[in-house]
Amino acid sequence: MKLGLIALSGVRCHNQELMEMGLNLPGFVERSKVIASLPSLGLLTLAGLTPESVEISYVEVPDIDALDGLPGNFDVVAISSFTAMIKDAYWLADGYREAGVTVILGGLHVTMVPDDAAPHADAIVIGEGEPVWRDVLADLERNQLKPRYDARGQSFDLAEAPMPRFDLLDISKYNRLTVQTQRGCPYHCDFCAASIRLSPGFKTKPIPKVIEEIHRIKEQWKHPFIEFADDNTFADKRHGRELVSALIPEGLRWFTETDISVARDLELLRLMKEAGCAQVLVGLESPSTHGLDGLEQKANWKHRQVDKYREAIATIQDAGITVNGCFVLGLDHTDKTSFESVFEFVRETGLYEVQITIMTPFPGTPLYERLKRDKRLLQEGAWELCTLFDVNYLPEKMSVTELETGFRELGHRIYDDAFIDERRRAFFKRQSELRQERSVG
Repeated sequence: MKLGLIALSGVRCHNQELMEMGLNLPGFVERSKVIASLPSLGLLTLAGLTPESVEISYVEVPDIDALDGLPGNFDVVAISSFTAMIKDAYWLADGYREAGVTVILGGLHVTMVPDDAAPHADAIVIGEGEPVWRDVLADLERNQLKPRYDARGQSFDLAEAPMPRFDLLDISKYNRLTVQTQRGCPYHCDFCAASIRLSPGFKTKPIPKVIEEIHRIKEQWKHPFIEFADDNTFADKRHGRELVSALIPEGLRWFTETDISVARDLELLRLMKEAGCAQVLVGLESPSTHGLDGLEQKANWKHRQVDKYREAIATIQDAGITVNGCFVLGLDHTDKTSFESVFEFVRETGLYEVQITIMTPFPGTPLYERLKRDKRLLQEGAWELCTLFDVNYLPEKMSVTELETGFRELGHRIYDDAFIDERRRAFFKRQSELRQERSVG
């Protein structure tokens, strides 16, 4: 059996003005381009569960319009994609099926709206793929493939995680590779469309397994840059300290996502820096208590942190780790003044890097259901607008045009070359001052 693992990785902004601005201001879409260029760790992990008797190929499709026919010559394909590209994935799946190729669809989008995906596949995988993948393959061999494989209600133990098939990649195509150290998040933000939607709760991977995966990558790439494909790497501080302590001998440079509470653990920050942490991405969402109120639905946690943002950013960056602060524009309870508030916050805190996005109702999230219930969605099922840069809802305290215009103007200011240079110079100047203070002390 020839199995093709097909990843659709590109993301296209549908707002033409923003797209053109992104081309002129690379920083505007820099983080999105990084995400889009990462390999599909989910597909590589399923490859690690696949018997050697199956001939596997991994194929990335960054631009479906550039295809000249169906990629590869396969008996079966497993296709995964971001929500923003899922309609392209459906088009490709339909093409394979017309050619007599068996199609399996899975991933986060398929899990959130399985009935949307099912007409385009011979089988869909709902929830985490690992618990059911061997069943899928066994049923394929017996010609008894079921239309649905539902892993919900099960929780895959990351201690049993297979080794991803990094050997299927052409390493020269990537400037970083991904390793997962945990899955899920202890918080419950209403817009979040991350792995918590696949597997509710929070769980960690044993440290030796993480290190083993890094060693496997090093067999192909001597000095890799690693991005930890986690929702919140340091939500569990004990596990986090054990992880970074184990990373110190590896001589890596790495990036990850976490929450602002990491600033409260100075020993953890010291270990992170020693272990090669280059940057942490932190979802600040808004510098305003109005924007954050009710966003985290378990304990309103983010609302209670906002007064600590400035000090926390300074603490992390003083540790020599840059912060990529992420903001969501168009949050409920915010109005046109939010654009200036974000700019002033960035200027005052000297954030090394900034990511701004538009509030996006991804399928299956509490946000999507709330906006649908309140008849505030502009187009139901318009998954192609789930780019983080397109507006597909009626904002609460401004018009769609005001949100789009304010976002675009803020982008011009935030990603102005001189403003970026000013913040980065300030970071390195502060690092120099701290080194001098330590040498005197």
